[in-house]
Amino acid sequence: MGGYESELPARNAEGDLVAAAQHIVAALGTKKILSQDERKILVDLRTRLTAMSMVDDSKVIESPTKGVSETEEYLNIVSEKITNRVSDETMIWDMGPEDASEYLKAVDEARVLTENLENLCLNKDDEEVELLRKAHDVLQTAMARLEEEFGHIIVQHSQPFEPEHKSFRSSERGDLVGSPISLEDDPLEDSLQRESVGKNLEDYIVDLVHPDVIPDLKCIANMMFISNYDHECSQAYVNARKHALSRCLFVLEVEPLSIDDVLKMEWGSLDSQIKRWVWALKIFVRGYLASEKRLCDDIFGEFGSLSSLCFTDSSKASVMQLLSFGDAVAVSPRQPEKLFRILDMYEVLAELHPDINSLYADQAIRDEFCEVLRRLGDAVRATFLEFRNAIANNASVNPFAGGGTHHLTRYVMNYLRLLTDYKDTLNQILEDAEREESLSPMADSVAFGDEVNQFDSTCNATPMAFHFRSLTSALIANIDEKSKLYKDPALQHFFLMNNIYYIAQKVKHSELRDIFGDDWIKRHNGKFQQQAMNYERATWSFILSLLKDDGSENSGSNSSIKNVLKERLRSFYASFEEVYRNQTGWLVRDPQLQEDLRISTSLKVIQAYRTFVGRHSNEISDKYIKYTADDLENYILDLFSGSQRSLNNICRR
Repeated sequence: MGGYESELPARNAEGDLVAAAQHIVAALGTKKILSQDERKILVDLRTRLTAMSMVDDSKVIESPTKGVSETEEYLNIVSEKITNRVSDETMIWDMGPEDASEYLKAVDEARVLTENLENLCLNKDDEEVELLRKAHDVLQTAMARLEEEFGHIIVQHSQPFEPEHKSFRSSERGDLVGSPISLEDDPLEDSLQRESVGKNLEDYIVDLVHPDVIPDLKCIANMMFISNYDHECSQAYVNARKHALSRCLFVLEVEPLSIDDVLKMEWGSLDSQIKRWVWALKIFVRGYLASEKRLCDDIFGEFGSLSSLCFTDSSKASVMQLLSFGDAVAVSPRQPEKLFRILDMYEVLAELHPDINSLYADQAIRDEFCEVLRRLGDAVRATFLEFRNAIANNASVNPFAGGGTHHLTRYVMNYLRLLTDYKDTLNQILEDAEREESLSPMADSVAFGDEVNQFDSTCNATPMAFHFRSLTSALIANIDEKSKLYKDPALQHFFLMNNIYYIAQKVKHSELRDIFGDDWIKRHNGKFQQQAMNYERATWSFILSLLKDDGSENSGSNSSIKNVLKERLRSFYASFEEVYRNQTGWLVRDPQLQEDLRISTSLKVIQAYRTFVGRHSNEISDKYIKYTADDLENYILDLFSGSQRSLNNICRR
């Protein structure tokens, strides 16, 4: 071919155009998937039709048809049109649709001219090669400006991501407990509600760029794509949107933290960062990323994989920043208070896993997401097992004051009760770990007793149930060791009674009941009752023996009998006062247990005292009766209050 094709008469050209269009329609009707070349041709056709509709026919500069000189003249005209626009610093698309249309038409002319020159220069002489080089320079200049315009439009017309959800600060409860570190039951009971983060964030897909400029962006993208400048176009998009995604994380107040930053954090700060991360991640993935994916598809959806690549490149840094924090928490030291937050992180990642697979075709991001999820699962299991070791190894030097419910007991049982909120997740993690490592529940039964595996029909024999039982077995074994620090045998039993009762009641009156089962509760109620009986025997057996007839009061003279009775009564009072002085300082926190112990004690002691005094009223003068039965009954009501008293400082009632 020595030049451009000669122009056909208008009528014939119109007929050929109609015939060609009919042929294209027929061909499209038989195809479901277009090849890359076919897609490019259609995009080219669409761009040409768009440009033709926007520009009046009289303004179209026809390309010359003969010779190098005519072609060069035409190139100079096109170059001047492009240069005039490029030299003006004002953004072309800001000047209005007519200016944008004229520039786009000039760019298309430069593109067609360059393509035709490339096709013509099969046997290139120096003159044709130089002309082609100039054409490429003109097209490159035009594309550079289109790239700039493309990025400017995206930035200029970007819209903030503001779904109608509460901010983190307004949704964050001031009394929310991150772990059972609080040892008081009532505040803990009131603050165990788990945070709910954005249940329906799928509804928050928004327009991140104003819809009115999407056609302009598509038109520019089409032109750059068919001109083989798709890489430059995608880079302009990525550069503009990468900053927008980074800005979103800034607005959500998610800081870019390194592993060292996380490892150096105090727990209070890290706890707050994790809660914010969990809250922000769901918003970011289901709101922002989903909106970003739609924007990519709107602009690049006709270009095959380009849309997916642009989305991945623009969002990868932000996603990796979020995953990096999760990874840092996963490898941080195992501390019991972290377990609940790590479970929160694991659950939100597991929930968002299908979303990530749907959004990303990029396997690297999918793999990294799964890897962080796996590491968090490992951290959950390791932290849980470390908690059991911490219970078993928790040593005390001094006995627990008052023999009440030990801090460790309260901590562990509140900890387990909190974990019931995560039972499905925890069971899955523990089951997966046991399957991978071929662990058998029997492996720990030796260390924690056969009752670990004694499941009944009222409980679920799950991995979590087994581990919970092993934890309580370790706890009771530890409490038993702590009881040996008391020198008073009665206080040893009193301490065990308090703690076992607390454990059993915590299970009975919470979600733990379904995990441990009724048989477990019955066994531990039996253990508690046994300790209560042992306490009463150790405290009152000798004292009550002073009020029993052993035959000594029936032998000897009246004088000696009276002396024996008076001595036994004096010993009883002294022993009672000693019990009063000691056991008013002992503590039973549970009101029901406290009342039951006082009633049980009163029934035994008062009945024996009344019987003794009544039987020997003739032998013992009133002046030796230090306390009436009512006095003793009232004094027994002072026991187990945790405030030590002495009868010597109390007026007779």
